[in-house]
Amino acid sequence: MTAKSGFVSVVGRPNVGKSTLINSIVGQKVAIVSDKPQTTRNRIQGIYTEPRGQAIFIDTPGIHKPKHRLGEYMADVTSRALREVDVVVYVVDLSASVGTGEEYIIKNLIGIDTPVFLVPNKLDLVNEEAVFRLIQDFSARMNFAEVVPISAAKGNNLDKLKELLFCYLPEGPLYYPEDEYTDQTERFIVSEYIREKALYLTREEIPHSLAVEIEEFETRNNLIYIRAVIYTERDSQKGIIIGKGGSMLKKIGEMARRDVEELLDCQVYLELWVKVKKDWRNSEIQLKNLGYRR
Repeated sequence: MTAKSGFVSVVGRPNVGKSTLINSIVGQKVAIVSDKPQTTRNRIQGIYTEPRGQAIFIDTPGIHKPKHRLGEYMADVTSRALREVDVVVYVVDLSASVGTGEEYIIKNLIGIDTPVFLVPNKLDLVNEEAVFRLIQDFSARMNFAEVVPISAAKGNNLDKLKELLFCYLPEGPLYYPEDEYTDQTERFIVSEYIREKALYLTREEIPHSLAVEIEEFETRNNLIYIRAVIYTERDSQKGIIIGKGGSMLKKIGEMARRDVEELLDCQVYLELWVKVKKDWRNSEIQLKNLGYRR
């Protein structure tokens, strides 16, 4: 059997389970997960290889109307991801209804030539009637190449989704070695792990004005030393991340270090600092310095 190899863009509203889906298929944590919208900011690739071939999944920022330059960057990343792939997987939340956000996404999808799969997620949380009703609502607005209800968290129907994806991917050689599962550098993944823990622990107290930069990443005396800076836009946010007596920053560091040690398979010393960069999301220079390049 001739191998197939191609690119799959995963799109949808923020917080519908796009990153969870990619992590579940790839079998590794390549994209951070948070219950906050717009957690994913970059074009993150997860690589899935099996006897049928290789599918490269692109985890895009949730499609939304931008409110600042960072939002414009994220929208541009998603727009390019729709045009440069072989299949688009449109993930929707089965527990939600078709609102203005979904209408906005469908409007963006109707104009592309790429096959679009409708993938209703969180199948484990609703009944069959709700699944049928949602599929009807979405199918009345757009013709989809395939419809595959799943549970990304539980793994329900993922084999069926993979089977159909390989039917649509073109024949060709592998783009990446078989043992690779992402194209992201270790420095980038580590910075994302830190950002994930900060978002998780601060909950609603910290909006998406948070960024992480790795300043140092080197081996010292049989361990890896990492110094990272967490940036916020206001002094009040800095105080929340540090916490009373440094308690919050310590928790963020402890949780992130466990994930980093699992990733790198070695002992890690993680040093965290918190600094304020006023209005960095609207500064082209600051965005480029933090790795957000169009």
